Amino acid sequence: MVLLAAALIALALLAVDAGFLHEEYGWGTVGFFLVFGLFAIATGFPHPVFGHVSFDRVAQVASILVLGPIAAACVNGLASFVYPWQRLRKGVPLPKVLMAAVHNSGLMIFVILGSGLLYQSLGGAVPLQQLDTSTILLLVALLVAMQVINDIGMMLIVYLQRGKPRSVFNSFTTVVELASGAAGVVLAVALTQQSTAFFVLLLLVLVTGMLVIMQYARMRYRLEKLVEERTADLRLQAEEFERQATHDKLTRLPNRRHADDYLQQQINLAQRSERTMAVALADIDHFKRVNDDFSHAIGDRVLKRVALILREGCRNSDFVARYGGEEFLLCFPDTSIDRALEVCGELRRAVQLADWTDIVSGMDVTISFGLAEIGNDSRRRTVLNEADLRLYRAKREGRNRVVAA
Repeated sequence: MVLLAAALIALALLAVDAGFLHEEYGWGTVGFFLVFGLFAIATGFPHPVFGHVSFDRVAQVASILVLGPIAAACVNGLASFVYPWQRLRKGVPLPKVLMAAVHNSGLMIFVILGSGLLYQSLGGAVPLQQLDTSTILLLVALLVAMQVINDIGMMLIVYLQRGKPRSVFNSFTTVVELASGAAGVVLAVALTQQSTAFFVLLLLVLVTGMLVIMQYARMRYRLEKLVEERTADLRLQAEEFERQATHDKLTRLPNRRHADDYLQQQINLAQRSERTMAVALADIDHFKRVNDDFSHAIGDRVLKRVALILREGCRNSDFVARYGGEEFLLCFPDTSIDRALEVCGELRRAVQLADWTDIVSGMDVTISFGLAEIGNDSRRRTVLNEADLRLYRAKREGRNRVVAA
């Protein structure tokens, strides 16, 4: 609303000072450009990222060069305000339609006023009478100014809507808009210098070309969307393949291959930075009995429940992986073995105290841990052997316990 109000105030002040229309053309010409402007907006296509791209630059440039910036801003501002209301028939909510009308109208008035007044201040003639070298340079300045002011306005709108301003730029839409501006110059010359018959013929050719390009642009847009969707699907498939290669399908935890790579990286990092780190191997007690007495399907449910308890009981910075059948690997970066001992004790109690009656009624599920600490000369295999020996000791001493030394 502020944008539109400022645009209307600027229009009113300029109209009082310089007038609205030149004497050469009357309200019939104004009506033509209003109708043609609405048609040019309608023959558009979706922007790849934001908004609607149309051929309205044809009507804007031609009206500037025939009517002058003030009348052209009024005509095209009105067309930009009126056109969005047809979206109500498509079910677009009224607030969104009103916002589009206000945005489009206010921005269009400033685009035409700014570029048109710049053109006139540099010596550009209105109405356009002839095309010589100096006039062509002024027309190029007009087209570039319109593009720059329009893009800045669109970037501001996208920014206020918390989008990415750079998404406004698109090579295809820029070419369409600049070409439309050039077509507007040709249309203005035909209107001011050629016969009515020639102007009507040129207008028919121009309209036909706009419709053809519109269909091509819409087809191109649909193909781009299809390519984007297929690319997104392929990316998701690639991510899923990568996840399957590095994660256990049953528990959704990292698998042994991923765990070995992660452990080696953490050992290297801990040794370079002289940081502490603890590693634990955990094994579900009497898991074979679960499979034998109940079923492998029940065993899978026990594995998934234990994996969830371990993952939820650790910090986000900790690493939990399924290392073998019923065995898990836990890594605790920046953690002493004493603190890791406390954490594993809490995890052991969480498994023991969980309600297992809905899965293995009449049987307790427990887990044992063996811990090792990363030293300056530690190797992955050495650390795992130490943790495995302590896990074996926990099993030998009665299971459902944590051994760290």
